Amino acid sequence: MYNGLKEPARGTTGEYVRILPVNEKPHLVLASNSSRRRQLLALTGWAFSVVPAEVDESQCPGEAPGDYVLRLARGKARACAGQAEEDELILAADTAVVDGEEILGKPKNKAEAAKMLAALRGHSHQVCTGVALLRVKDWHLVTDLCVTEVPMRAYGDEEIAAYVATGDPLDKAGAYGIQHPQFQPVEKLSGCYASVMGLPLCHLVRSLSRFEVTPAADVPGNCQSALNYPCLISRAVLNGEQVG
Repeated sequence: MYNGLKEPARGTTGEYVRILPVNEKPHLVLASNSSRRRQLLALTGWAFSVVPAEVDESQCPGEAPGDYVLRLARGKARACAGQAEEDELILAADTAVVDGEEILGKPKNKAEAAKMLAALRGHSHQVCTGVALLRVKDWHLVTDLCVTEVPMRAYGDEEIAAYVATGDPLDKAGAYGIQHPQFQPVEKLSGCYASVMGLPLCHLVRSLSRFEVTPAADVPGNCQSALNYPCLISRAVLNGEQVG
């Protein structure tokens, strides 16, 4: 009797994958408590709920930044699976600010925030965001990675002090928010703005297409309008090119 399972293809791990109807539109579960990710995901038009997931964020010895954020995104998705319904898709993401070979986390205090901002100014660094989608019904997992070059302007010490005094840097990796209206630390960005905020929406769209889930809104249009940013890479990303 056919049970809805497909036999594994030759050369795979032997896991069975359940085939879902093309027109099925699963509910999304965001495995994050980030207000920025909630705001960005709302631009897609997809219905979603929020179930924060906690994982150990320690970096493994010798682990590359891209591998690091993808591992954490996968871990968050799996950690959330026990709280989701069978017909839901879990969305998890992790973002790292990378300066040279160093991954910058959230500053422990204002002094560390000021130190990070001083180290970042006047040159480019990278922001890596890993995205993971887990289908609860069969634990099918899809991942994507967005790497964005972020050129920082040569802001002064007084600007750093004023920004740190707002408290905004303390809950942000790298000690800055790209969208902060007064500080505005970044200049001439050409990559994915949404990824620097924590969720690359066009990468999410192309990942969801692998589950036969189509956009519920004009995602690139909504993203650019909301962020007031003319994106140069959205078309290439949606075409499957490895940019941004």
